[in-house]
Amino acid sequence: MPKNSKAVKRELDDDVTESVRDLLSNEDACDDSFKKSSLIVDSPEGEGKECDVEEGASDSEEEERPAWNSKLQYILAQVGFSVGLGNVWRFPYLCQKNGGGAYLVPYLILLILIGIPLFFLELAVGQRIRRGSIGVWNYISPRLGGIGFASCVVCFFVALYYNVIISWSLFYFSQSFQQPLPWHECPLVKNKTSTYVVPECEKSSATTYYWYREALDISNSISEGGGLNWKMTVCLLAAWSMVCLAMIKGIQSSGKVMYFSSLFPYVVLICFLVRALLLKGSIDGIRHMFTPKLEIMLEAKVWREAATQVFFALGLGFGGVIAFSSYNKRDNNCHFDAVLVSFINFFTSVLATLVVFAVLGFKANIMNSKCVALNTNKIVALLESSIEPSLIPHHINLTQVSQVTAEDYHQMIQIIKGVKEDEYPKLGLESCSIEDELNQAVQGTGLAFIAFTEAMTHFPASPFWSVMFFLMLINLGLGSMFGTIEGILTPLIDTFKVRKEFLTVGCCVLAFSIGLLFVQRSGNYFVTMFDDYSATLPLLIVVVLENVAIAWFYGIDKFFEDLRDMLGFTPYRFYYYMWKYITPILLLLLLCASFIQLTMTPPSYSAWIQEEAVEKTLHFPPWGIAVCISLVVMAMMPVPVVFCLRYFNIIDENTSGLSTVSYKKGRVIKESPRPEDDDDASLIRGKTPSEAPSPMPGKSIYRKQSGGGGTEVDTAPNGRYGIGYLMADMPDMPESDL
Repeated sequence: MPKNSKAVKRELDDDVTESVRDLLSNEDACDDSFKKSSLIVDSPEGEGKECDVEEGASDSEEEERPAWNSKLQYILAQVGFSVGLGNVWRFPYLCQKNGGGAYLVPYLILLILIGIPLFFLELAVGQRIRRGSIGVWNYISPRLGGIGFASCVVCFFVALYYNVIISWSLFYFSQSFQQPLPWHECPLVKNKTSTYVVPECEKSSATTYYWYREALDISNSISEGGGLNWKMTVCLLAAWSMVCLAMIKGIQSSGKVMYFSSLFPYVVLICFLVRALLLKGSIDGIRHMFTPKLEIMLEAKVWREAATQVFFALGLGFGGVIAFSSYNKRDNNCHFDAVLVSFINFFTSVLATLVVFAVLGFKANIMNSKCVALNTNKIVALLESSIEPSLIPHHINLTQVSQVTAEDYHQMIQIIKGVKEDEYPKLGLESCSIEDELNQAVQGTGLAFIAFTEAMTHFPASPFWSVMFFLMLINLGLGSMFGTIEGILTPLIDTFKVRKEFLTVGCCVLAFSIGLLFVQRSGNYFVTMFDDYSATLPLLIVVVLENVAIAWFYGIDKFFEDLRDMLGFTPYRFYYYMWKYITPILLLLLLCASFIQLTMTPPSYSAWIQEEAVEKTLHFPPWGIAVCISLVVMAMMPVPVVFCLRYFNIIDENTSGLSTVSYKKGRVIKESPRPEDDDDASLIRGKTPSEAPSPMPGKSIYRKQSGGGGTEVDTAPNGRYGIGYLMADMPDMPESDL
């Protein structure tokens, strides 16, 4: 098409007042030839100036921005990100600690009031604006652009220590191909005269000793660095290499890995559940889990912990949810996705809890049998001296201790306690109750690497189950790591236009270098520090700001209008009141409760004392407290910094050193700055249909096909090739610069 064709200008004149919404409605009808298009702006001198136009974010977004191969791949990615290690070792612990089955009630209520609305919100903004967290919050309000940077910082902190947990799982996985398992029994020390059990192991247990001494080779405190643990250093390198290779091509590579990493844990959990149900004592564990303690539901602490678990289980505030949804089609039903992924996450937690309690019930039964045998031998030794033989029921044969059941033992001690009430405490007999064993709440690494590994040593074919279990942990961890790393890479790539491959490799190399802090002998204590202080408070603040930014800065009515345009239907009014009133209030209450808990609880950690073979709670040294505070401050610093820079116009809200990007209802126009421009924010500014003047001769704006040679086709508005004009200067549309 000739650039200065007046005939074309006259034909297009009548259509220039087409509304932006009508124009955008044709985006999905565009074919490939339209995706490769450029915007021509004719200057008065007749020289055409070109700038790229894209349907959602930056240059040639429709052409360059990756997309999910299928809806299933996307759902698996979101499930893999949200379903992580916390579902396996945190949720069962909270369920056990906070009233068993009764804990599911506050969890479900808060999932509906906090989890699903916020998850839906993040999915919607990512899909609508089609950028990472930095671009999204710049679009909503440039002064709140620091939210995106804060999410990236928190993601980086979490990735540093989360991959260390994967490296621990890799180490145990590599050691599981042995029969018997290396943590099956305590090692023996031989000298010239005798053979004896390692004292540290004898005072604790085989699995505890293996975890602290063989795997971590842990020091007595955080102040004792002790040098690098070379075994864990190699495993950490392997973990970061896997993440780097899976992420180097973005969702094109990580999306394919998701088919295995997201589905395999379910196969393992179901296999474990079936196997555990066939073991003696598993029903005791499941009964213990589902026995509700309704009085505990009235405690505020239970609701606070349930809200925190809902919050972290869905991965809110990390930016991974936004990043993944930004690769979706704009008409994808993200409301359905939010509800589906949230309930898959919940049922996964329940399934994992069933497995954990079935296995712990089996373990408790074994430990109880050992306790009965040990204390029955004590009773035999005390006969004649402290206990009269007449106190033993006639049907109990103490000459064969192995045949004494738990019921027989409890009957004996009840009689002995009734007759020798004053002397009973001195006898040293234990109650040997399965309930007492199950009430020993274990979470985190203590559950995965000590309690669960001990239970698996009693499984038939224990190496097979150990391999399956730790392979499951690796896959759960990798699924969450992919989302976390995507929450770092996508915003930075969208903002600074860096090559994905270079940024991915650079990020992983930097993270591995810093991660060496976690594989020294005191590394486990730094993992605890980062887990407690680098994410909890900053993420709560980030999500509060996200909610407030949408509901009050951008406008909840405008956001609902965007959702209606995007989804084709208006979401339930329930979300209107949740986003505007209920959820922000609940988040602020949770934030205050978490802040009070952090300030009232002195920063401390659980240290393993080698000489005594026990865990002791120690307070962080002054420098450790300074690091804890620094983690929170560094994570939140971008928010006030960006706000002040924008507010005082130190960085103009419409300018940028590299390029200026103007967001217009899901569209971005990018124009490289030119030295001759007086204002390097000189963009095509849109007007509403009533304000937009018809293009004057010499000022015409139209599309030119940039495909191969051949006759150029005139792209009339709303025709086969979609949008013919791009409106400008819409006062209600926020503009921002990255």
